[in-house]
Amino acid sequence: MKELELKYGCNPNQKPAKVFMEEGELPFTVLNGKPGYINLLDAFNSWQLVKELKEAAHMSCAASFKHVSPAGVAIGTPLTEVERQMYFVKESAEVLSPIANAYIKARGSDRMSSYGDFCALSDVCDEVTAKLINREVSDGIIAPGYTKEALEILKKKRRGTYCVLQMDPHYVPNPVEIKQVFGITFQQGRNNCVINEEMFKDVVSKNKDIPEHALHDLILSMITLKYTQSNSVCYVKNGQAIGIGAGQQSRIHCTRLAGNKADVWFLRQHPKVLGLQFADGLKRAEKDNTIDAYVSDDYEDVLGDDVWQNYFKVKPEVFTREEKKEWLKKNTDVVLGSDAFFPFGDNIERAHKSGVKYVGEPGGSIRDDHVIDTCDKYDMVLAFTHQRLFHH
Repeated sequence: MKELELKYGCNPNQKPAKVFMEEGELPFTVLNGKPGYINLLDAFNSWQLVKELKEAAHMSCAASFKHVSPAGVAIGTPLTEVERQMYFVKESAEVLSPIANAYIKARGSDRMSSYGDFCALSDVCDEVTAKLINREVSDGIIAPGYTKEALEILKKKRRGTYCVLQMDPHYVPNPVEIKQVFGITFQQGRNNCVINEEMFKDVVSKNKDIPEHALHDLILSMITLKYTQSNSVCYVKNGQAIGIGAGQQSRIHCTRLAGNKADVWFLRQHPKVLGLQFADGLKRAEKDNTIDAYVSDDYEDVLGDDVWQNYFKVKPEVFTREEKKEWLKKNTDVVLGSDAFFPFGDNIERAHKSGVKYVGEPGGSIRDDHVIDTCDKYDMVLAFTHQRLFHH
């Protein structure tokens, strides 16, 4: 098939719409549903991410995309007991495959942003992963293949309209990209820069010790940023993106946004949050919204008085600012990647509050010395990658 007609473009008034190949066949197959314009933008960006990450990490990978940026990315290491609780996982560890673990963590990194996502898997989707996807509010999936049982499950999702795409894993795109804006044609070479350990050799901080786990997380952060709308930064811990800030005009706002997401991810692991007794019949998305309100500083205004009865069986104790501050101090050894240089040390100051120990960024600012000094103040490790990763 050389072309595929779409219902409409970015918005319902943008017709006609289609995707097509100037040469050869489309490298994907629609197995179910009818993808939209934005669905396919999410699908192709997320597929590139998980494919490249698997090649770098040599492990199963998954991503959750919304509006052409990742909400979560993860590799498929086994879940801890705390992760099982915070992601509402009931399946035993023996049942969960590596790709299922990757999906759970990618979808769980920022559950509010992942609501209505498009997900990507680096490996064949198996039955247990399909069952996990079936529980979530999601628009579609792209993967290199599906087991018979998985495909049957996904075909029934959303009353049979769930978008299921199978990508040709051997497809290699043209090295030159072309697109039009306002009737004007743009052309550029694809961003084929290779992200590996060599990218982090130039350590400019006094502390130059990057352990292997941090190096792997730095690689994950940069591959994630390569397919994230700029400006962008990415906080990573233990093979999982825990806070992604995308599309901000100011880098400090991006760092704050992603840092706040990383903080919420860690606060979800607090015993008070894990012990919440939700009201019967509360849906998964409603639980996520409730947790987000519970860990916020205005909790009593949002869920105070009698409102709590709509969400909890038992009125929960207030999660005080002092308790949250003390808990967040336990979040350490976090990695922060940036798609372009940090212009001021304020980004490092904010990153420090979210437990960042290792930083990767291109360097090249006239205030690099200030950024380096700020890292040294907190005994952080700072590596200059000398590679900008803007993505638009």
